[in-house]
Amino acid sequence: MPTSPEVIDDGLPMPAGGPAAPSATLGGDKKRSVEQIALLLFIVVPFAALVAAVPLAWGRGVSWLDLGLLVVMYYWGCHGVTIGFHRYFTHGSFKANRALRLTLAVAGSMAVEGPLVRWVADHRKHHRFSDAEGDPHSPWRFGENLPALMKGLWWAHIGWMFNEEQTPQQKYAPDLVRDPAIRAISRHFLGLTILSLAIPPLVGGLVTMSWWGAFTAFFWGSLVRVALLHHVTWSINSICHAVGKRPFKSRDRSGNVWWLAVLSCGESWHNLHHADPTSARHGVMRGQIDSSARLIRWFEKLGWAHDVRWPDASRIASRRKPAAVDPA
Repeated sequence: MPTSPEVIDDGLPMPAGGPAAPSATLGGDKKRSVEQIALLLFIVVPFAALVAAVPLAWGRGVSWLDLGLLVVMYYWGCHGVTIGFHRYFTHGSFKANRALRLTLAVAGSMAVEGPLVRWVADHRKHHRFSDAEGDPHSPWRFGENLPALMKGLWWAHIGWMFNEEQTPQQKYAPDLVRDPAIRAISRHFLGLTILSLAIPPLVGGLVTMSWWGAFTAFFWGSLVRVALLHHVTWSINSICHAVGKRPFKSRDRSGNVWWLAVLSCGESWHNLHHADPTSARHGVMRGQIDSSARLIRWFEKLGWAHDVRWPDASRIASRRKPAAVDPA
């Protein structure tokens, strides 16, 4: 059984102790050129499909089957990232039984956002240095004037992923490095990516019994879906650290961006998340939709999740900014 992570005061789960696996099991700390080329392809090709989707839908429409595949695959991968990669593996917001743990690892990998251990290591480093020197993807990296912020937004959204230096996985995710099952899922990211891209055309082809049905399902359910999910996820790094309301105390510039809430499965209530990183719910105020928290609640009721870190009223109140006092 893997060692349960120990949560320290900045919300960053780290293991209680024990030796980490050799770095060779997950690669070194620099990206090879072949990885950067593959990353470029995984960004450019789905994005080109996303751009082409508008005139294609306008001219020919999109079938209910294609739309259904897009929505189902989108939210499967999105919740795999938000509940699995983020709230569970990165922050330890709850504990899961083995079946749920492995399912979340696979679902998050099918979002095509990178291997699990690397994703977690990058995000834990982000929290350790959020919007300060050392943060892998702060939009404030180059300064605060408009040209610097525009450059920073591009960096936080996409540019940082092409940085040659990688976050040391032994340092930031040693608990996952020591887990053989999680290491195996992380190493098989390419295979899970292929599976993720193959399911829509397989279903589309079988339902319509045509190659055209397989093609349109691949276009909408694979390429457009991946591009949309990528840019929504990356917007949490860029937009949610540049704009938005900040009702809670945090040591960075994280903000709540309401119009991203449904597409981001609740992740865009980002100010509360940085004020209370281990909270299983990010949307804690009235009307704040957080589908990830709802699913975690269902997992808890089914007995699949336990020790969930739900925020109570006093915990939320302690993290609120003090109300402004009008001058006498």
